[in-house]
This record gives sequence, C-alpha cells and structure tokens, in this order.
Amino acid sequence: MKALVSKAVLPLCALLAALPADARSLLDYVGQCVPFARQASGIAIYGDAWTWWSQAEGKYPRGHSPRVGAVVVFEKTGRLPLGHVAVVSRVVEDRVLMLTHANWSIQNGERGHAEQDVTLFDVSPENDWTKVKVWFRDSDGLGSSTYPIYGFIYGKGHTARELTSDKPDYVGALIDAYVAR
Repeated sequence: MKALVSKAVLPLCALLAALPADARSLLDYVGQCVPFARQASGIAIYGDAWTWWSQAEGKYPRGHSPRVGAVVVFEKTGRLPLGHVAVVSRVVEDRVLMLTHANWSIQNGERGHAEQDVTLFDVSPENDWTKVKVWFRDSDGLGSSTYPIYGFIYGKGHTARELTSDKPDYVGALIDAYVAR
C-alpha cells in the first residue's frame, strides 16, 4: 500500500513544485516549454527542447504518428534556437491534431503562458509529420511559418488531466488547417 501511495504522490509533488505558488492547475503555468511538457506528459527528459529527440533514444519509444500524451519535438531553427516541445492533447484526423504547450503565443503582453488544444497541422509533402504549422494566438489562426519536427516521443501513460478541454473546438481546428493551406 505504501508503494502505491508513493507512486501516486511523487508525480503530484513534482507538478506542484513546477507550478507557481498561486497556480491552481497546469494551465496556470507561465514559463518555458520544457518544464511544462515534462510535467504534462510524464516524460522525464531535461535540457533544451531540440535535444529531447536524441535523449529519448533507448529510454522512450519514438515515432512519426501522433498519439494523445506524446511529446512532439520541434527541431532547432533560426526562429526556434532552442527548439520547442509540446504535448498532443487530441488527434483530430490524419493531418490535424491539437496540442497543449507553453511559451508560444503572447498572452497578457508576455510569453510563457500555457495554451490548451492548439491546432497543429501536418504540411509535410509525404504526410509524415516532418513539417508543421501551428495555430498562433497573436494572429488568430495558423501562423505562416513552417516548422520541421523530429517526431513524437511516447510516454508511459502518466499525463496531466488538463491536456484537453471537455469541449475542444474541432471545427475551429479543421477550419484553421484547411483554409490556411
């Protein structure tokens, strides 16, 4: 019994330690994408976001098919010098998913805020999730930039309950994806 309680309490303690003192949930988080993705996904990888893909080798399964709770790893680019990581919150269809992440759009005049159920659209020529566009709050739609990604890191099932809302906007996700093409 003691071992079961310890296994349940440790992730909760880690989450609480990562959140600001006045935060009520993971969605109140303000900070970098890496600690957010680690807490939201349960994937214990540290370091710059772009390094997660290679760090996961041999520790976590990796692939190119989105699954709820998986971490999508963005490559390092001129626009993303440290890369970016986000957690898949919904798979809408073959080329559209929703993710939950931190430190992407500007909210309340600052970066770092968590965003829930954000549209991610696969724009890769081979439909293999190697190039994506991301919904950008600042422009209320898919951004014009295309980002290369390494793929998805699959965790072990201990994801945050706040990954997705009860009523995600699938229609909005599809309109964002297909109108912006």
